[in-house]
Order: sequence, then C-alpha cells, then structure tokens
Amino acid sequence: MRRRFNERRFLLFLLFAVAAIVLFGGAVMLLWNNILAGVLKISTITFWQALGILVLSKILFGGFHRGGWRGNRYRWGHGMREKWAAMTPEERVKFKEQWQKRCAPWWKEEGVENRESGAGSQGAAT
Repeated sequence: MRRRFNERRFLLFLLFAVAAIVLFGGAVMLLWNNILAGVLKISTITFWQALGILVLSKILFGGFHRGGWRGNRYRWGHGMREKWAAMTPEERVKFKEQWQKRCAPWWKEEGVENRESGAGSQGAAT
C-alpha cells in the first residue's frame, strides 16, 4: 500500500515537471520569436533552443546552490531572532522606532508636510 502511494506521487511529480518544462520553454520561445525577432531583427528560435536559453540563464544568473531563497530567508530570520533576544527592552523600543521611521510611507513623513507648506509659501511670495 505504501509503495503504491510513493509511485503515484513520483509519477505526479514527473508529470508536473514535464508540464513546467514544456510551459516555460514554450513561453521563452514565443516571447523570443514575437518580441525580440520583431524589435531587434534577429532570427527566431526553436523550442529546444529556448530550453537551452533557460538552462544557460539558470547557470549564469541563478546557480545551483542548495536551499535557494527559502534557506537564505531562514538564516536571516534566525540571526534577527538571536539579535532581538540579546537586546535590552530599551534597545528594542529604539530599534522599532528607527524601523518605523525607515519604513514609513512618504505621505506620512513629517518632513514632506513641512516641505510642501514651505514651497507653497515661497511660490506665493514671488
């Protein structure tokens, strides 16, 4: 019973992997042929060349490291939790205030209101 479930799971994974490869390869081929060929006047490519471009871009820009984005996010969050645990309550309050200032939307910043009112009075005076 358990073995049959693993076989089904493997076949389902294989089906999704093949579908993803076909989908992404087809998307690259269509985008290349419909956009780049018309704009840059370059030759069109085949499906297999599109797959080659995908693999090449993964090697050049993505790499094949373990963990991916999920692993990096975990390490960053884990380090921040350690820093937070080592802070005193006063340091935590100061840290929160600094990040609220940094992450405040531009329309809620105090300096923007002062600059707008200052610019309006200068424009009216001239």
